[in-house]
Amino acid sequence: MEAIYTRRSVRKYQNKPVPPELIEEAVKAAMFAPSARNQQPWDFIIVDKKELLDEVPSFSPHAGMSKGAAAGVLICFNKEYETAEGFFPQDLGAAAQTLLLALHAEGLGAVWTGVYPRDDRVAGFVKMFSLPANVIPYAFIIIGYPEEAPGKADRYKKERVHYNKW
Repeated sequence: MEAIYTRRSVRKYQNKPVPPELIEEAVKAAMFAPSARNQQPWDFIIVDKKELLDEVPSFSPHAGMSKGAAAGVLICFNKEYETAEGFFPQDLGAAAQTLLLALHAEGLGAVWTGVYPRDDRVAGFVKMFSLPANVIPYAFIIIGYPEEAPGKADRYKKERVHYNKW
């Protein structure tokens, strides 16, 4: 519960590299996310080249923080793995959240930047990574050691919880 309650979107990072094994371990955890009919329709691209991270904001306008980040992970939907048609947004959303929690557990900061369904962002990532036609970029998670640790917040809103009816 502590990881859930203390994880925050981090947009400012220390100028410090992240060991690849920490990111690989977090991606491994993301592959344990639930998916419809256990289809696991995802592929992941780990990005640690500064020139690529610097280019992302040119087509993904809310990803400016990638310029100061150590790495990123592009989460992609691979149509070849689809066995439960239409459920990939939920599946990849679960993988993204699991990835964020795993990164937080490793002491890293991260922020989820949306890609799908914005055509300009999708096209930018497709071009940047030469993605095949069956692969759709879904989300780009930007990663680094946090410049500062955001505090714990209380986001629970009792009035938004309903029992048995509205």
